[in-house]
Amino acid sequence: MKLTITTALGTVLLAAAPAIADKAAVLDNYADIALAKYSDSLTTAQSLLAAVNTLTATPSAEALEDAKQAWLAARVPYQQTEVYRFGNAIVDDWEGKVNAWPLDEGLIDYVDASYGGATDENEYAVLNVVANPTFTLSGETVDASDITPELLEEALHEADGVESNVATGYHAIEFLLWGQDLNGHDAGAGNRPWTDYAAGDACTGGNCDRRADYLTAATELLVSDLEWMVAQWQDGGDARTQLTADENAGISTILTGMGSLSYGEQAGERMRLGVLLNDPEEEHDCFSDNTHNSHFYDALGIRNVYLGSYTSIDGTIVSGESLSSLVAATDARVDTELRAKLDATMLEMSEMKTAAEAGFAYDMMLERGNDAGEALIMGAVDALVDQTRSIERAVVALGVDAIEFEGSDSLDNPDAVFQ
Repeated sequence: MKLTITTALGTVLLAAAPAIADKAAVLDNYADIALAKYSDSLTTAQSLLAAVNTLTATPSAEALEDAKQAWLAARVPYQQTEVYRFGNAIVDDWEGKVNAWPLDEGLIDYVDASYGGATDENEYAVLNVVANPTFTLSGETVDASDITPELLEEALHEADGVESNVATGYHAIEFLLWGQDLNGHDAGAGNRPWTDYAAGDACTGGNCDRRADYLTAATELLVSDLEWMVAQWQDGGDARTQLTADENAGISTILTGMGSLSYGEQAGERMRLGVLLNDPEEEHDCFSDNTHNSHFYDALGIRNVYLGSYTSIDGTIVSGESLSSLVAATDARVDTELRAKLDATMLEMSEMKTAAEAGFAYDMMLERGNDAGEALIMGAVDALVDQTRSIERAVVALGVDAIEFEGSDSLDNPDAVFQ
C-alpha cells in the first residue's frame, strides 16, 4: 500500500515497506536513512549559510527573504531526523546544540519592552550579546568583541546552566532572521526589517555589524555541527557502529526513538502543552510561524523510519529492509495496525498543515475558545498517542526488552502543568 498526501507545498508519496525480515539489514537501512537525512540537512544548511553570507555582505529586503526561505527549506530534512533522538545517545547528547527550544531570545538581541527583563529563573534573559561587546556571565567577564562560533558554543549556549539560554542552532538563527513574533494569536510571523543588517545610518536596531557577525557565526556552527553528525553515520562512524553492535539493542533503539518522539516530545511537549496553556510562545518555530511544518515533518520522520524509506531532497529514494517487515514476520496484525495508525497521523498532520497554509495560523489555533483550532491540533495529538500504543504492541511482538518512552506532564498529569 502507498499513501499519498497532497498539501499546498506539493504531493508527498509515502512508500510501503518491503516484506523481508532481517535484523542486521534493518539496522543497516536505518543507518543509511540517517546518513541521507543528515546529509540533506547539511546540504540545506550550507545553502542557508550562502544566503546568510549574501545578506550580511549586501543587505536588502530580497536577501533577507532569500535567507528566510533557505532556513525554511533547511527545516524539512532536519525535522525528519528527530526520530533518531532518545534511542541514539550520540544524537540526543548533540541535539541540544542544533535544535534547542524554547529560548529566551533577549540573550541574543534586542526585544520588545513587553518581553520584560531578567527573571529569577534566568538572570541573562535580556543580556543582548549583540549590543554588548563585554559582559559579566557567572561572575566572569566575557570578551565578546569578536562574535565567533566558539564564543556562542563555549561561553553562551545554556549559559549559567539555564536551558532557555539558547545561543546556537536553528532557532537562534530563526530569531535573527525573523525577529520576535509580536502578533499574539493573530496571524503573522516576526517582522525584522532588512535594515537590521544595513550599514551606517541606514542601520536599524543598532549594532548591525555585530548582528551580522552573530548570524554568520551561528550558521557556520550549524554547518559544522551537521558535518560532525554526518560523519557519525558513515561506515565506521560511532553512531552506526554503536547501533549495529548488538542487533536486539539496535532494534530497541529504533523503537525508543519512534515512541518517545511520538508521545512525550511531539504529542506532549510540543503540541498538547500549547493547547493547555493557550500560549503562542509554545510554538516550536515561533518566530517564523513554521510550526505546522515542523510537526508534519517530525511525524513523517517517524513513519519513514518504520517503513524503511526516505525520499531525499534530490528525489533519490533510500529504502531497504524495515522495522515493519520485522514486525509483520512476527505479528502481521500488529504491523497492519501500526501502519494504519501512522497513515492516520499523517492525514491529521496534513489537515493541520493545509489549514495553516490557507491562513489559519498555528498561533490562531492555540487561542482559548478557538474550537476549530483545538480540534485540528488535538486530532493530531490523539493520533500520535494512538500510534504510540501500537508502537508499544510492536515492542511486545518483537520480544525486545521493555522500553520506557519519554513522557509528558501535559499528557500524563495535566494538573501539574498549572502548578
